[in-house]
Amino acid sequence: MPGVDLLGSLTSDTAALRLKLQALTRQTASGKRAEVAGDIAPQLPRAQNLSSAIARLGSYDSVIGQAQGQAQATQTVLKQLQTIATRFSDTVALQLDPNNPEAVSFAASQARDAMVQVGQLLNTQFQGSYLFGGSDSANPPIPDPEGLPGSGLATQIAAAIGTLGGGNAVAIAATTKGIAQSDTAGTTPFSAFVSTAPGLTEPRQAVPSGDGQSVPFGLFANRNAAAVSAGPETTGAWARDLLRGLASIAALTPAQAAQTQDFTALAGLIREGLKSARNGLADEAGALGLTESRLSATRERQSAVADALKAQLADITEVDMAATLAALQQTQSTLQASYTAAGRLSGLNLAAYLR
Repeated sequence: MPGVDLLGSLTSDTAALRLKLQALTRQTASGKRAEVAGDIAPQLPRAQNLSSAIARLGSYDSVIGQAQGQAQATQTVLKQLQTIATRFSDTVALQLDPNNPEAVSFAASQARDAMVQVGQLLNTQFQGSYLFGGSDSANPPIPDPEGLPGSGLATQIAAAIGTLGGGNAVAIAATTKGIAQSDTAGTTPFSAFVSTAPGLTEPRQAVPSGDGQSVPFGLFANRNAAAVSAGPETTGAWARDLLRGLASIAALTPAQAAQTQDFTALAGLIREGLKSARNGLADEAGALGLTESRLSATRERQSAVADALKAQLADITEVDMAATLAALQQTQSTLQASYTAAGRLSGLNLAAYLR
């Protein structure tokens, strides 16, 4: 009978509407097109590729963020070291007057204090690792910063400066440079790791910035990273230049000041070495600043790519909430009308149908 057929068809349509309403309700609650990944086939392979790419970019973002934090901490230390080098090259060394023995003694005292400060700064840690210690996170690059004024470096430089006289200022400066350049145990103030292989030759710490790409940003306590120290009075490393200059000033006494001409010549050479330290630190900080800018640009670029990939993934896995809510309301209305129509049809009896 047509009425029965119509009722059956209406019941079938109502069941389909109920299923649609359930699906739309789940989508409205979760924002997802499907509860399991397999339900978005044949888009599943593309969705998986997009998810992998987003996760990979997220990993790069995390490690770059950590490297940026370490670079910023390193910059803070470099600025403090540069302040020390500038003060001693541009002020203290200029005040080394052979006619003012008291000023010489005061400068020596300042230099001893500064050596300790430099050692402590080179031992600065960030998240459990030494900023200037290379890959050795367990040991400081300066084993005994408080003992630097009495270290092998300092005592050997003091012994050389103690022979000042007879026009030997240039020879003494050459001797102190060699002492500062030495990696021999008992002379160098630096740790065994950074003074010998593999620590002495290991590459800079680098951060992966993309597939097959990395950016070096780590620094060392006893050798330059990006800076190139130049000039006749440089050891080739700003840290060695700084410690050599401070140890040389710390070794000066009124007895050396009595050698007026030689003292003046040696003071000038000490100042040139400290200027090399100052300039090397400025170059190192500048190079690290460029690295920080590069990392920031990389991070911003990858963030933009990640946002684009997330949008593509959302097109596959997520619903348009406004459209879904509209479809939900429409389905609810249609289903209500279907229930009403089914109720009316089911109330018809055979007599009413044949009337």
